[in-house]
Amino acid sequence: MNGIKKERKMSRETILSSVKKNKPEILPLPEIDETAFREDIDLIAVFKNNVTLVGGNLIETNNKKVDEEIKNLYPNKKHIISITKASKLGTVNVEKNTDPHQLENIDLAIIEGELGVSENGAVWVTAENSFIRVLPFITNDLVIILKKESVCLHMLEAYDIIAERDRNFGVFISGPSKTADIEQCLVIGAHGAMSLTIFLV
Repeated sequence: MNGIKKERKMSRETILSSVKKNKPEILPLPEIDETAFREDIDLIAVFKNNVTLVGGNLIETNNKKVDEEIKNLYPNKKHIISITKASKLGTVNVEKNTDPHQLENIDLAIIEGELGVSENGAVWVTAENSFIRVLPFITNDLVIILKKESVCLHMLEAYDIIAERDRNFGVFISGPSKTADIEQCLVIGAHGAMSLTIFLV
């Protein structure tokens, strides 16, 4: 019939072949003078301010008081997963092959962060830290334990530090889950953890 296009089915191989043939020219990455971004600031103070700014909470403490502080902050949590030697509050055991669907009722997850970024209050978390990738996002509340000396200035420095990592799961977490695209109103806990507390030890 006139005016009606014939539908042409394209296989996966056809699409991938077409993409390969039409790749744009590979351009070198721009050279960035990192010295231009150096600042003489109090890393911890700025980090704490930015964690608060993105909806998180930061508590400076020491390893011996971590569990006491967590219990004070989350007194009614029962289903707790702890993936760190710094806390003994875990009540739910998990293994690397645990089905993530079994974690839907987790009240609190306690994990370690490898790196903090003063610039934006973000924390670098890897598969080794969270054990199960979905854990930081499926839990109702999230606690990250981070060493003070692991806080760096900005994302440029952070990327330099993690550049030699194994290419497996890793994510920067900045505050609890949130969205602002509903009538430009900030909503906390939109699609993940309702709260994030960082214990800086």
